[in-house]
Amino acid sequence: MSDEEGYVKYSAHLVKELVLPEEALQNLNLWRGKMLDLNLIGMYSNGIGFGNISEKMGDDFIITATATGGIKKLSAKYYPKVTSYNLETNSVEYEGLEAHPPSSEAMTHAAVYESDPAVRAIIHVHNLEMWKRILNKVPTTSKDAAYGTPEMANEIIRLFRETDVKDKKILAMAGHEEGIITFGKDLTEAGNIMLEYFSKH
Repeated sequence: MSDEEGYVKYSAHLVKELVLPEEALQNLNLWRGKMLDLNLIGMYSNGIGFGNISEKMGDDFIITATATGGIKKLSAKYYPKVTSYNLETNSVEYEGLEAHPPSSEAMTHAAVYESDPAVRAIIHVHNLEMWKRILNKVPTTSKDAAYGTPEMANEIIRLFRETDVKDKKILAMAGHEEGIITFGKDLTEAGNIMLEYFSKH
């Protein structure tokens, strides 16, 4: 993704070095592990990772770092905490390690959290069969909105404004092949919704 393609390039700015205590990440690793076992989070044969998971911590949120799909179990250094974001400039500020910035999907997660304060956890996975099955049957973003862009974040906000996504707690990303998001009041709710839809395929 580049400015030449018409997108504002995603940027992450470290504001404080921080490694969260492992116990704060137990649920994240538990549910990430379940998604990994089903190949809903992982790494393609070309070495590109896919899928991410986040959880609110106060007003901030913890999210998996970029390029972690191929790692079986994430240690605390791979969980940066996003402390602020700007949808227009496609940028986030985070606490963590410079070597492990937040996933470029952090803006998409931020848009969900902003749209519904009751949401405390989000799971983003890739699965082609499931994606094809639910596309346009559950709330679906525009095919013109690419992942990790302000356009995608704005599409998420639109879905909350114009559809029943708040009740369904699942959405498909038409412009991000295979991309699916579930969310809920905690990781258990978000995870169980994902597992329920996955089991139907």
